Amino acid sequence: MKSWPVQDAKARFSEMLDSCLKDGPQIVTRRGVEAAVLVPADAWRRLQQAARPSLKELLLTEEGRGDLPAAARGTRRRRAPGAID
Repeated sequence: MKSWPVQDAKARFSEMLDSCLKDGPQIVTRRGVEAAVLVPADAWRRLQQAARPSLKELLLTEEGRGDLPAAARGTRRRRAPGAID
């Protein structure tokens, strides 16, 4: 992976994009510290898919899925038969 200072990345973005598509991810640095990575779109989609759990994984997880708001049992009155709202 090639590293690009932010000034060079801005000034030569087309060249950096071509390098990304040809050679793979390109790192952008700010003051010598890695700040961002430019990756090809198909690689980004693969990374996003891999990071997202499948429905099967979600259903089989031990963790809670969140609290659902529900009224306490027995606290709501039933409507009388034939009542119109």
